[in-house]
Amino acid sequence: MGQQEKKEKEIIQKHTDMDRRELLKGLATIPAIVAFFVSLWAKLRRDAVKKSNLLQDLVQEKQAPPVVSSTGTSDHIRIGIIGYGGRGGHLVRGAGFATPGWTDLSSENARKNRLDKSFATFMQQEDLNVSLVGVCDLFDFRSGLGVQASKNEVRPGGRPKETAIVYRHYTDLLSNDDIDAVIVATPDHWHSRITIDAAKAGKHVYCEKGLTRTFDEAIDVYDTVKRTGITFQLGHQNRQVEANDKAKRIIDQGLLGPINMVELTTNRNSPWGAWVWGIHPDGNERTIDWKTFQEPVPIKNRIPFGEEALKRFFRWRCWFDYGTGLSGDLLSHDFDTINQLMDIGIPKYASSTGGIYFYKDGRDVPDVWNATFEYPDKDLTVLYSATLSSNNPRGNRIMGHDATMMMGGQSGGGSIHGFIVTADDASTQYKERIENGMINTRYPMYSYAPGSKQIDGVTSATSKYFASKGLLYTYRDGKRVDPTHLHIKDWLEAIRRGGQPKCNIEIALHEAVSCHMATESYLQGRRIEWDPVNRKLL
Repeated sequence: MGQQEKKEKEIIQKHTDMDRRELLKGLATIPAIVAFFVSLWAKLRRDAVKKSNLLQDLVQEKQAPPVVSSTGTSDHIRIGIIGYGGRGGHLVRGAGFATPGWTDLSSENARKNRLDKSFATFMQQEDLNVSLVGVCDLFDFRSGLGVQASKNEVRPGGRPKETAIVYRHYTDLLSNDDIDAVIVATPDHWHSRITIDAAKAGKHVYCEKGLTRTFDEAIDVYDTVKRTGITFQLGHQNRQVEANDKAKRIIDQGLLGPINMVELTTNRNSPWGAWVWGIHPDGNERTIDWKTFQEPVPIKNRIPFGEEALKRFFRWRCWFDYGTGLSGDLLSHDFDTINQLMDIGIPKYASSTGGIYFYKDGRDVPDVWNATFEYPDKDLTVLYSATLSSNNPRGNRIMGHDATMMMGGQSGGGSIHGFIVTADDASTQYKERIENGMINTRYPMYSYAPGSKQIDGVTSATSKYFASKGLLYTYRDGKRVDPTHLHIKDWLEAIRRGGQPKCNIEIALHEAVSCHMATESYLQGRRIEWDPVNRKLL
C-alpha cells in the first residue's frame, strides 16, 4: 500500500469513527426525548383527570337554563306607573315601553358602536302582552315621558294596544277599575302608602326596592298584602340572574363546606354614584308638586319650595326623610342576593357604624358605612362595607371551610362578572386532592362567567358597577337579557297563573327588616335585635 493510499484510509477511518460517536451520542438522547413525551402525556392525563374530578364534584353543567319565551302571556294586563324617574323608566322598558328619545338615542349608539347592545336587547325581549294606560309623577316633565313611552311603536310587539293618560295624584290612578296592576317607583318615603292603597284597591303591585323607608311601614305593607291577597313583587332583579342560579347549586351541594363568614361590599367614586344627580332645568314650583312630595315627611322636617327643595327632590337618596341611603339602595341588593343563595332570612342582631366623610353637601345619610348581621342559629356573620369615595372593586366573598366563592370585583388583574371558587389550603373536603396536586389553591378550581363571549360596550362607571353586580344584564342560552325585563315578566306571569313571584312579600320582609335593623343601629348608636314572635325591633 502506497503512502497516499494509507493517508486516504486513515481519513476515511477517522470520519467513520466520528460518525459512530455522533450516532452513539444521538442514540443516547432518545431515552431523554422519550421520557419527555412520557412526562408530557402523564401531565396532560393528570390535568384531564383533575378537571374531570373537579367538574364531577361540582355542578351538572348540562342543566337546562330557564327559557326567555313562554306561553304565560295570554291574558292582556293593563298597568300604571307611579313615579316615572330614571328607575321608573327602566321598569317600564322592562314591560316593553320606551320613549322615542330613548329608542332614537340607543339605536344611534348601536349604529356607531356595534358593542352597544342596549337597543338590540330591548327590541329582542319578549312582548309581555301588556298596555301602559296610566302615568303619575309629581314632576310634569316625567309624566309626559311616560305618555310618550306608551305611544311609541318602536318596541317588542309593535304598535301598542292602548296608550296612557296622566293622573295628577296616585289615588286617581288607583280609582280606575280598568287598571289591573301598578309599578311603584317613587322615592322610598312613598312606597308604603301607595302600596297599601293599591292593595286595598285590588291592584297587583311591583314595588321598587327598598321596600319601605321605616320598619313600621314594612310590617304594615306585609300585613296588607297578605290580607288582600294581591300579587306582590319587590324590585330585586338579581333574582333573575343566571350566575346566581349556578352559585346557589354549588352552595346547596356543600362544595364550600361550612360557611361562617360572608363579606359584602360597595365601592363607588363619582358624584352620580353618591346620588348627586342632575337638577332638571324645567323643575320649578309650577312643574313640581312639592307639597305632595313632602306629605309623608314629619311636619318639623318640611321645608318651603326653593333651591334646597330642588336638591332634595332630585337627590332624595341623600336624606333620611325620603330614603335610607346605602342601606335601602345598595346593601339591599347584595343582601337579597345572599338571601337568594343561602336562605339566611332575618338576622338576630344587627349593628352599624359610619359617617359623612367625603360628600360635605348637606346630606345626612353616611357615605362610608359598615354593617354587621349576626345569625347565631346558623353560626354565621354577614359583613357589609361601603364607601362612595373609592372605586377599588373588592367584590363579595362567601367564605367556607373548604372553599371561597368570590362574586364581582377583580382577581389577577381582570374583572369578575360571574364568580370563581377557590379551595382553601386547610380544606378537609379537598385535602387529598390538594396534597396530590390535583387542586392548586393559588388558582380557581371553578369559574363561571356570563353565557355570551361577546364584549359589551359598557363604559360609564355606574353601568360598570351594576354590570359587576349582575344587575345590568344576564344571559339565557347565551343571549343577553335585561334582568329587569325578566323580573317584570315573572310578576306578570304570577298574576296570570295565581302563583308567587320570585321576590314575593315573604322575601321582601326579609330584606326590609334586615336593612332597617342596620339603619336603626346607625341612627340609635347601638345594636338592634329582631324579635320574630312579636315582630319588633329591640
